[in-house]
Amino acid sequence: MTAKPRREVGGREVTAIGLGGMPLSLAGRPDERAAIAVIRAFVDEGGDFIDTANVYCMDGAELGHNERLIRKALAGSGNPVVVATKGGLTKDGGGWDPDGRPARLRGSCEQSLRDLGVDRIFLYQLHAPDPEVPFAESVGELAKLREEGKIAHLGLSNVNVAQIREALAIAPIASVQNKCNVSNKRAFRDGVVEFCRTHDIVFIPHSPVGGHRAQSKLQRNPVIAELARRKSASPAEIALGWLLHKGDHVLPIPGASRIASVQSSLAALDVELTEAETTALDALADW
Repeated sequence: MTAKPRREVGGREVTAIGLGGMPLSLAGRPDERAAIAVIRAFVDEGGDFIDTANVYCMDGAELGHNERLIRKALAGSGNPVVVATKGGLTKDGGGWDPDGRPARLRGSCEQSLRDLGVDRIFLYQLHAPDPEVPFAESVGELAKLREEGKIAHLGLSNVNVAQIREALAIAPIASVQNKCNVSNKRAFRDGVVEFCRTHDIVFIPHSPVGGHRAQSKLQRNPVIAELARRKSASPAEIALGWLLHKGDHVLPIPGASRIASVQSSLAALDVELTEAETTALDALADW
């Protein structure tokens, strides 16, 4: 049996497909018992990397909802699971707005420590640059939190190559998390994925199957549909498999609100694509 692919994050090896916790805490979310069952199913199936954020919640009144949910789900499991979280956005008005002020980031990190029930967060990511705050100030505050032992490793999200370079001049960067999937290849075109590869940074594609709107087109795409038929896989599994074939540093984090979705995502670890098949997917226009 072929060994399932794994990825390295901050010196830790984890499954090459993680779990994005966001759908478990936004509108249309399952009840708490069902949500916990989804997280536990991911871990029981061998998954050991979970991505969350303090703003994965309905509104500002329940900041940390997803982090607390993950804490409950993992309590007593005995499984060594890496949990990555993020700070740098607010949800005071129901939508997401950047707030990269150092004091706000510090407060968010310290609240995440409490919500996750840990003494140190393994991977803490700046959720997005704040155009009103110098980027170096935001990253600098996270570097201070790392020096204080509250964060083990730093990551960035929704950034470009210039911002990654700027951050690297301040502190080591373990991860970059940008939107990337077969229907949105911007992270390849703008050099972020390649920059991460050459600088030993794990690239974490969020929305790796495109989100709800793109998924309907994913299902109807003839190239993907034919590959899915030949591989006895779902179109989403083909999309995830394509990302895995794009580099040993690429770690997709598909979200899930059902156990069946978790099982399907992890099944993508077994999707094998030839060079010609990968190239055919590369050639698909964005939608």
